[in-house]
Amino acid sequence: MPADRLLPSTEAEDLLALAREIAREELAPHAASYEEAGRFPREQFRLLGKSGLLGLPYPQRWGGGDVSYEVYLQVLEEIASAWMSVGVGLSVHTMSCFALAHHGTDEQRQRWLPAMLEGQLLGAYALSEAHAGSDAAALSTRARRDGDAYVVNGTKAWITHGGEADFYTTMVRTSDDGADGISCLLVDGATPGLSAAAPERKMGLTGSTTAQLIFDDARVSADRLLGAEGEGLRIALAALSSGRLGIAACSVGLAQAALDEAVAYAKGRTQFGQPIIEFQGVEFLLADMAAAIEPARAMYLDAARRRDRGLPFHRQASIAKLVATDAAMKVTTDAVQVLGGAGYTRDFPVERYMREAKVPQIFEGTNQIQRVVIARELRRSRE
Repeated sequence: MPADRLLPSTEAEDLLALAREIAREELAPHAASYEEAGRFPREQFRLLGKSGLLGLPYPQRWGGGDVSYEVYLQVLEEIASAWMSVGVGLSVHTMSCFALAHHGTDEQRQRWLPAMLEGQLLGAYALSEAHAGSDAAALSTRARRDGDAYVVNGTKAWITHGGEADFYTTMVRTSDDGADGISCLLVDGATPGLSAAAPERKMGLTGSTTAQLIFDDARVSADRLLGAEGEGLRIALAALSSGRLGIAACSVGLAQAALDEAVAYAKGRTQFGQPIIEFQGVEFLLADMAAAIEPARAMYLDAARRRDRGLPFHRQASIAKLVATDAAMKVTTDAVQVLGGAGYTRDFPVERYMREAKVPQIFEGTNQIQRVVIARELRRSRE
């Protein structure tokens, strides 16, 4: 059943109704077949763009929806509950627009942001490298200034939408000053010298392309530098805090879908003359699933409301990401258990949900890194 929400306005209620309709009519019917084939859902992203859902938390001045994060994340949850790959893709696209929206000049925003927010261009976020994942400051992709351009060499790893995106918000090294030597470039996906490796062969989210990006003397115009040289890592980490809320919302949506499927099955499956939902072993399992989802949703909403009010929210974002992704892993696993042998087959979606639930515990900062962030914030609060 749909999540029970307390929305701040009738406009927000209408927006959620639109998201639910699109999720139900345009996304859910295609999810299984696309995931089975490993097919990238580009036409679905175009639909989200035409529907105004690709730029919700950004200003109308640049083509966005001027929607609060509190509302945007609930829209994102609805999308992910129908199709996790599309929900994660929407979250990544939103995060990829962050650097330009918050650190670009007005001229840069006017030039590129409307097409990004209105869905004409699909984005990707290129920070990680093979030897610079959790330790983002160790990245080595190099951008050397050459006249009116940067010449970029190196390889980015684990890039969602790698080879599919129209633009890449890319962190590069412009000096050897450690964390202060990283800068942010808005790289056109058609840049000569930029290519994508073969997509990774993943356990889940197979409809969401993940690939290495290879820069081989790729020339990127210097007017695509976002912020000043040396500000790239700070820009990247600020975007990640918001991105972690997106992953939390997606994970809650996935968990809700698993619970809904498990409840429907338990109502319809009869053993010993009664529906299995009436057996205490099953109903307690379902109750625990619901009890994991509700606080996870509350956590991401609390962090979003802090963000909307301009309050510090980085610790709360890490807590929300940690709690929501762990909850999704547990709930999807328990959903397979409720369905028994049927849950282990591809005739029901819960086995796919369980496979999809694993990677949110890893990307946007592993859950071990979230614990580091939370502990660091706690130490600072005592100083």
